[in-house]
Amino acid sequence: MTNSISKSTRNLTVALAHDWLVARRGGELVLDAITTHLLNTDARVTQLYTMFDSSKPITPAIDSVPRTTSNLNRLPSPLRRWLLPRYPHAVDQLSRQLQSDHQSRPINLLISTSSAAIKALVSPESVPHICYCHAPARYLWSQTDQYTTQPGLKSKLRAAGLERFGDSLRDWDLRTASTVTQFIANSHFIASEIKKTYNRDAVVIHPPVRTDYFTPPSDPEAPRASELLFVGAIEPYKRVDLAIDAAIELDLPINIVGTGSHASSLVKAYKNKPRVRFHGHIPDAQVLELFRKCSALIQPQIEDFGITAVEAQACGLPVVARRAGGALDSVIESKTGTLFDLPDATEVARAIQRLPDQHQMAHNCRSNALRFSYESFEAKIEAVIDSVLN
Repeated sequence: MTNSISKSTRNLTVALAHDWLVARRGGELVLDAITTHLLNTDARVTQLYTMFDSSKPITPAIDSVPRTTSNLNRLPSPLRRWLLPRYPHAVDQLSRQLQSDHQSRPINLLISTSSAAIKALVSPESVPHICYCHAPARYLWSQTDQYTTQPGLKSKLRAAGLERFGDSLRDWDLRTASTVTQFIANSHFIASEIKKTYNRDAVVIHPPVRTDYFTPPSDPEAPRASELLFVGAIEPYKRVDLAIDAAIELDLPINIVGTGSHASSLVKAYKNKPRVRFHGHIPDAQVLELFRKCSALIQPQIEDFGITAVEAQACGLPVVARRAGGALDSVIESKTGTLFDLPDATEVARAIQRLPDQHQMAHNCRSNALRFSYESFEAKIEAVIDSVLN
């Protein structure tokens, strides 16, 4: 990473905001990259505002910043996803706290990273607000069906809640887009979603990837195991079922890495399928081992960007992805993976079968991943900071 200090970050005092701090996933890695970069310059990061904080370690940089949480954080953590109607109240409370904090410790800039509600945080007067948007709230706009039409009681409860509160929440989400001075989108797909949802333009800055950690096997010529891999949050919109059903259709083992609200129902649904292996949350070192061992990463969902897909390619692992969303920015058809059009297990299986020779793709994958460097990310973030402050 670069330690270069731009004109804008000299003597800059910044407040950060993030929807919730409960695990380390893609959104937290972007927050970490922003935080680390600011801390490596002369910028002072005063506070991190968040609706929920599990008090679990996230990253050293994030953990070093004092946190302010909403009153919702006092409630049992399993209720977090069921408190959606209270998110506007929580953000309003955090906005008032930010205003109060600003009186005693003024800031020059607010940076939020959001895929839910924290983008609505109101910055003090004359203080610009940059929002790195991973997506306009999916359950309100683009993927409501994924959250409400799955089998089971949880899906029915989500549907009832969104039927009751969805319109008012969408109205609030639209109105509060005006709190943002400049949107950043994590992909061209999300830039188009921001334009469609909020009628706002966004600068595209792809998330950075740890290509110095995620590297190919020491022997790139060694054959890979005939095993498939999914890595990510186990949520309804991720469509993990498509990856599993495609693996079953091809009679191939598949490794499922991750946790989430949909995990228990998937484990139950496939408990009689011994070649479907649920690993839960595992350390990066074990993820790296799977990236170096398996024959393809399956990304069956429409991803906002998909950091995992680039991490896999950095290890020489090709990606089979839906021909939509962030995959169009990160996966090159027939060079670093294959793309499929329909959310159908047979379509996924056919895309897996179309993968070219692994040795041919490994070099292409690694070269493609190197485009998403920390240096590039930092330079582009600095350019946006410059633009809103000058």
